[in-house]
Amino acid sequence: MRWLIGILAAALLVLQYQLWVADGGAREAWSLHQELRAQQLENERLAERNAALAAEVEDLKSGLAAIEERARADLGMVRDGETFYHVVEPTPVTNEDRDDG
Repeated sequence: MRWLIGILAAALLVLQYQLWVADGGAREAWSLHQELRAQQLENERLAERNAALAAEVEDLKSGLAAIEERARADLGMVRDGETFYHVVEPTPVTNEDRDDG
């Protein structure tokens, strides 16, 4: 009877080792779960970005307002009859910039 308890205890130890430490065990499953969650978050972020880009492409295909907006913002274009004013903020002068001679 003692040898049966010993065999069962050894089997229990082997199974516990396989569950917690060996390849495919609980630690690896937890690690894979964390990687899966990170990938799902990345996929959600990329899906939102793709939706925004698809909306922008559709807007550019369908209307001139979006094209005009892009030309104004990206290329600095103005319409006929408009006057473009470029305001430059002065940079502060420090003691190092001054040349006292």
